[in-house]
Amino acid sequence: MLTVSHLKVRYDHVEAVRGVSWQVSAGETLGIVGSSGCGKSTIVKAVVGLVQPSAGEIALDGCPVHAMTAAARRSFRRRVQMVFQDAPGSLNPRMTVRMILAEVLTVHRKATSRTAVESRSRELLEQVGLSDAALAQYPRELSGGQCQRVSLARALAVEPHVLLADEPVSALDVSVQARIINLLRDVQRRLGLALVLIAHDLAVVRNVCDRVCVMSDGLIVEEGLAADVIGNPQHEQTRLLIGAVPRIGIEWGFSSLPET
Repeated sequence: MLTVSHLKVRYDHVEAVRGVSWQVSAGETLGIVGSSGCGKSTIVKAVVGLVQPSAGEIALDGCPVHAMTAAARRSFRRRVQMVFQDAPGSLNPRMTVRMILAEVLTVHRKATSRTAVESRSRELLEQVGLSDAALAQYPRELSGGQCQRVSLARALAVEPHVLLADEPVSALDVSVQARIINLLRDVQRRLGLALVLIAHDLAVVRNVCDRVCVMSDGLIVEEGLAADVIGNPQHEQTRLLIGAVPRIGIEWGFSSLPET
């Protein structure tokens, strides 16, 4: 569904991403992992147009983004959505959750009447495990985990086909991390989304992803099925990431933590 080919991204004189290629299909979860500064977040920002690639190609269903018409680009922006690491910072502090969701629904014409917008907003909150009471609240009145759920609801409002999650739990407490990861996994399975999960924690990837790409210094240094890569790492960077995971995380993983 989504293909990245020989992608390069340069910041001034530094090449942050140096010729990376990967793809993800409908219903599949791809993990991109690596230490801070390796370029993993830059890749997904390039996919959604937040940074400009210096070389390479991004394609959806075989159609390169650079060759798309204006209408096709608008469709691309609806079909490929992103959930950010800093959820509170990605939400407009002057808007209530009701206003945030209504803006997306009306701009993308997913609901046309006030009644339809309200009904769909409630459905979206239910999908991400929030009560209707959240509609009247501002981001500052919500916890970090609640803001991440609102961010996810906003992304789901346009009915995307691909969801890019850029370290969505790194700023949250461990128990909240488990709930958000389980929520992402549940939403991905129910809706059949292609999910790209950016992370630095292999305990998360091990329990969620079908395949994994390990990055170091702007390059993919190892890739394959998550169980194979983590169970039998071939590259030193992969072994370093595995060694950095607390033993309790390796033994338990997130799958044994509460689903709510």
